[in-house]
Amino acid sequence: MLIETPRLRLRPWEERDIAPFAVANADPEVRRYYFPDILTKLETDAMIADCDRHLQMHGFGFVAVERKADGALIGGLGLSRAGDEIPGGPHVEIGWILARPYWRQGYALEAARACLDHAWAALGLAEVIGYTSRINEPSRALMEKLGMRSDPAEDFDDVTVPEGNPLRPHVLYRIKSTDRR
Repeated sequence: MLIETPRLRLRPWEERDIAPFAVANADPEVRRYYFPDILTKLETDAMIADCDRHLQMHGFGFVAVERKADGALIGGLGLSRAGDEIPGGPHVEIGWILARPYWRQGYALEAARACLDHAWAALGLAEVIGYTSRINEPSRALMEKLGMRSDPAEDFDDVTVPEGNPLRPHVLYRIKSTDRR
């Protein structure tokens, strides 16, 4: 899977991506709305291996996002099959993690739009979901910029997050191929 935008390249993970992605995953601010919070290098290695397996199995996945200008890994973004913790599945979800130096530059929106275009045109998907903790305003704002919509009746508690943790209540967003802007 290779997707290009004017500034970015979404591509399979490479060995050279592990160290910078591990740095991003060890940043408490980057992982603020994720559970578990920070990841070790070994956990990042395992995450990338899982993403690679998913890509090989399904033809789409959570991939590396590289800035074309200098080849810098800015994070990961892509599509994956959502887990059973998401009500009403099966679903294909879009998700992202960008390293802090690359925030607020429009990269996540640019990459996510291209990823959704790929979902509709190349994969023929009818719908993609996104979900995040209720308190994750930055990701919720991005989903809304993408044209994704939520219905409070579909909010759910993420059972992979311990009870009482403020990250447990989640909001589910949807976008259909017919909702394209």
